[in-house]
Amino acid sequence: AGDLGMYVIIDWHSIGNLKTEKFQNDSYNTTKTETLEFWNIISKRYKENTTVAFFELFNEPTTYGGKLGEITWPEWRVMNEEMIKVIRNNGATTVPLVAGFNWAYDLTPIANDPVKAEGIGYVSHPYPMKRQKPWEAQWTADWGFAAKKYPVILTEIGFCGENDRGAHVPVISDESYGDAITAYTKENGISYVIWVFDPQWAPMLIENWDFTPTRQGRYFKNALGRK
Repeated sequence: AGDLGMYVIIDWHSIGNLKTEKFQNDSYNTTKTETLEFWNIISKRYKENTTVAFFELFNEPTTYGGKLGEITWPEWRVMNEEMIKVIRNNGATTVPLVAGFNWAYDLTPIANDPVKAEGIGYVSHPYPMKRQKPWEAQWTADWGFAAKKYPVILTEIGFCGENDRGAHVPVISDESYGDAITAYTKENGISYVIWVFDPQWAPMLIENWDFTPTRQGRYFKNALGRK
């Protein structure tokens, strides 16, 4: 990645409630102890590697409508602060990225209770079905406002048509979502990462390992070419 002039995000790709240690499925299982140790190992290993620019602390926090137990924002904020402390104690200046609830969509709590740490950013995963059209005013209320004060990166965006392979809630949409989210990020100085460069995980950017673009792959290839 460094040779290609690219940056890397290392992401602890769990989905669920780290407080109760209940997760959306077994592939996301972890513990608070394991999570802290992961960031201890990673921050020691990559603290001087400038290609590794970001540590995404926990991919998608969610209670799954209460099925995974309860957690408050202050509790989640403190857990993120503990992870950041581990990273900083190892001398790493890499930027930690903090996600909010609702599968990393909602950043509203930081308006009044931000994470107490310096040199961090916030993330959102604003897939198209998180809100109904028109999206823009709702995006601003839910997470876009944060970009006025903090670095914000959308570490997952993407779409696929309802009849496309891999279609599922919350990603079903069309190119109008791509037009809206790319225009919104440009207007508000927000970065984004398109999910996902894989032929199995959805919404796919490629059909196969010959790298044949999917519908959204074609869209975002053109969109990035216009930047």
